[in-house]
Amino acid sequence: MYQYRTLSNGIRVVAEKIDYVKSIAMGVWIGSGSRYESKEENGISHFLEHMLFKGTENRTAEQIALEFDSIGGQLDAFTTREYTCFYAKTINSHIETALDILSDMIFSSKLSEEDILLERQVIKEEINMYEDSPEDLVYDLASRAVWGDTPMGRTILGTYESLDGITPDLMRNYMNKHYTGVNTIISVSGNFDEKFFELLDMYFGVRNISNNKPTLEDTPYLSGNNIIRSKDIEQVQLVASFKGIDVMDDDVYSLLVFNNVFGCGMSSRLFQNIREQRGLVYSISAGHSAYINTGVFDISAGMSVENLPVVASLISDEVNRIKKDKLTNEELNRAKEQLKGSYILSSESTNARMQGAGRALLIGKPLYTQEEILKKIDNVTMDSVSDMIDRVLDSSTLCISAVGPVNSVDGLFNLK
Repeated sequence: MYQYRTLSNGIRVVAEKIDYVKSIAMGVWIGSGSRYESKEENGISHFLEHMLFKGTENRTAEQIALEFDSIGGQLDAFTTREYTCFYAKTINSHIETALDILSDMIFSSKLSEEDILLERQVIKEEINMYEDSPEDLVYDLASRAVWGDTPMGRTILGTYESLDGITPDLMRNYMNKHYTGVNTIISVSGNFDEKFFELLDMYFGVRNISNNKPTLEDTPYLSGNNIIRSKDIEQVQLVASFKGIDVMDDDVYSLLVFNNVFGCGMSSRLFQNIREQRGLVYSISAGHSAYINTGVFDISAGMSVENLPVVASLISDEVNRIKKDKLTNEELNRAKEQLKGSYILSSESTNARMQGAGRALLIGKPLYTQEEILKKIDNVTMDSVSDMIDRVLDSSTLCISAVGPVNSVDGLFNLK
């Protein structure tokens, strides 16, 4: 059962008490990601994520690491297109120490010129790493293909040029605009008592921050846009993208059921028919990414360049087959049971529960109980799955991205 509180400065809290564990997972969720950035600011959300670990007015970077290690805790963060999350997990006897460190990082970070110079180079090395990883690079190209030169289409890491323009003042101004009460969620899952809420107000609620709420512009999906990065490497990494559904669409459970059969996991049609039966790829899968007012469904594969035409032809066959014949009753029921099992297993992780609740509350999505979600999966029907297949696998929305020894993807797929 979720408990909801609002701290005195507007920060909202969602907390789920789990008595049978001895730990607690906490996340501070902020509506700050690459989708909120101008072209000149590209990469600043992720850059700030790094900088908050570089030291505060009260602790050095080393002290932050040592203090968390000394309580046997875990401290980390990540940045996406639509949010940044700083999260910690510790045994419940060390809750106050974790809150002290997290609040110190978020509200008292130094953001010194010296640290920014150093960390800028670290992030440039991270960009280099992605450039040398075709499996990652192709997804950056896919985002650019479907959303163009917009905040949604640009990389989360930024570019050399945009990073060079990010100064301490720019960071502070960006934080003042995005790290605000109404734009921050604290999500908690684990074993705690009522005193925990007093500690939250002590370490977070007393901070004087604005209540500015940044806005997001809608980003149109660009159909028929292809992007290639020619590289002299052994494989071609390929992504076929289709217009997906947004994060608020409750029909997502029908999509998950359909993709469980089509492209998710080792039992899926794509994996079985193209990898297991023919051995033409090492990796092949399909997945959906949902965002505010937009989404994308991707089919990805990696193969030798000589196998590219036949793999694309086989993917086309699988897309055309599922659009024509849909699922069998056996596939529908098996997929629903598999989804329920996966969801229940993931629900036994306090970190996963904390992340699900924090993300949902930040973007304004309803929080469902475990029973409600299982019922939504049970309520998926053959008709709802068939409608979702037709809606998502619309060949008119196809965009193709590729990295490797290839110069063209024109005419690669034959979709009906």
